[in-house]
Amino acid sequence: MLTITDQITIADWELTESFTRAQGPGGQNVNKVSTAVELRFEAARSPHLPAHVKRRLQRIAGQKWTKDGAVVIFVQDTRSQARNREIARERLAEMIRAALVVPKPRRPTRPTKGSVERRIKAKKVRAEVKAGRGKVEG
Repeated sequence: MLTITDQITIADWELTESFTRAQGPGGQNVNKVSTAVELRFEAARSPHLPAHVKRRLQRIAGQKWTKDGAVVIFVQDTRSQARNREIARERLAEMIRAALVVPKPRRPTRPTKGSVERRIKAKKVRAEVKAGRGKVEG
């Protein structure tokens, strides 16, 4: 069981872990032991997440979100399989926590009268500078 918040926990049946041989350092161990972890969470079918959280999670996950609605996290950071499992679960929990935060609605604003006047004045000054660059007559 993976605890996200006090209200949201993810059951073990929703998580699927598979192990493969990792790339990178590890000496002889890297060729023998499957330490890399692929954690798969079936987010679209999860009964523990509300619909709005699933939509935000899909946006946050990006390429980690598959066509069938699963979040796939691949970790091969350490030489230890147990530590890689912990890291994968922590990353999933952080991703879901980020999806729980409701974004603040954007309030459209208008520029102040003074800022508009300063911008127009700066444009006029710049236009005068450029107008003075022509050929000198006489």
